[in-house]
Amino acid sequence: MKANSAWRLTLQSLLHLIASAVLALVSTAMLATTADALTRTYRMRELRSVLSDLESMLGMPFLMGAAITILFLLYFILFQLISYRYFDRVNKTMQQMADGELPFDYEIEVRRGNPFRHTAIHMNRISSRLHLALEEERRAERTKNELITNVSHDLRTPLTSILGYLGLIEQDKYRDEVELRHYVQIAYDKSQRLNVLIQDLFDFTRMRNDSISLNKISLNATELLGELLMHYEVQLREAGMKGSLHASETKIMIKADPDKLVRVFDNLIMNAISYGQEGKRLDIELKRTSTEAVIAVINYGEPISAHDLPYLFDRFYRADKSRTEWAGGSGLGLAIAKSIAELHGGSIVVSSDSHCTVFRVSLPLE
Repeated sequence: MKANSAWRLTLQSLLHLIASAVLALVSTAMLATTADALTRTYRMRELRSVLSDLESMLGMPFLMGAAITILFLLYFILFQLISYRYFDRVNKTMQQMADGELPFDYEIEVRRGNPFRHTAIHMNRISSRLHLALEEERRAERTKNELITNVSHDLRTPLTSILGYLGLIEQDKYRDEVELRHYVQIAYDKSQRLNVLIQDLFDFTRMRNDSISLNKISLNATELLGELLMHYEVQLREAGMKGSLHASETKIMIKADPDKLVRVFDNLIMNAISYGQEGKRLDIELKRTSTEAVIAVINYGEPISAHDLPYLFDRFYRADKSRTEWAGGSGLGLAIAKSIAELHGGSIVVSSDSHCTVFRVSLPLE
């Protein structure tokens, strides 16, 4: 692009030279004709005398050459001023944008035929990208503020319960040992909840900062998912649901970190159990493509609204209605699942309609 712009500028300068030379010759000829016509009139004797003296002193070729040269320079300067005047406008517009006098999404006029139009085009691209960067920065600032607010709220809730029940125990405000053990159990459960929140926040921060490493080994995805489904057999039964694995092959090999990958599907299965009870079943489908293993975790409960779908993997996002705390309640589970899938070179997407909700995970084959 730089070479093309340089060639266009050089070509236009050459055209300006040629046009200036032609106009200078034509103008000199017209001036000479006009001067000759004027000197033939009665009232122009003095002018005729002056021209005769100049011609005798300098010679006609010199006079013609000087006239052509002066006119050539004047025309060439005029052409260049017209061209560079547009560049000056572009430059002033960018200066106004830099000084905050114009919005960053302001577009500079692109003038066709001018060699500096590409400068205007590139300036408009820079302006657009800068505008997007500023919008992203504002969005990140809002997200950071929301993160602090949500973390504070999510940590305070179980902590308040822990302090409350431990306060009752410390003040001997319980009737008997049974009630004491009940208070201790509640405090313990809330402590576990608090630990999950802190661990999720810690893991998410590490993944966002690319400070987490993977210990990849060869895994049979079919066996891994089958074992996971068996692990959740009790929870599925208590929820009145039935879980099924539908694999296209008994052996689909991938290379992954088993601990990290299990966390992805733990999250998706727990979500399906929590929010898909109305559908009475959970399906996990596994198939192989030419390059990937594709795993779909499907529940048939209440659908996710179209408004919420694009933001479901955002940290601490709260969906509407009954889906208030996706990803086990910390608000980070799906964000962590997405980060883990992407660390493995894969992806995770979600779709939902009145029939079912599908979380689809794609992972590279071994």
